[in-house]
Amino acid sequence: MTDICDIIAANVRHFRGMKGISQEELAHLTDLDRTYISGIERGVRNPTIRVLEKIAIALDVDICRLISGG
Repeated sequence: MTDICDIIAANVRHFRGMKGISQEELAHLTDLDRTYISGIERGVRNPTIRVLEKIAIALDVDICRLISGG
């Protein structure tokens, strides 16, 4: 079974890439630090539901798509 942080990492990277924005831009849109975004995308940070909500809004995706493993 894949770790939820790894699933979130892959999904945030994917949707950020689809939107064509940098980690820096995503950090700005979410009012989070770029290093925190990097940690999420590397699967080493465990974001709260509130942080996932900010990211989902910034990426214009349903929050469920950030935590979906397949």
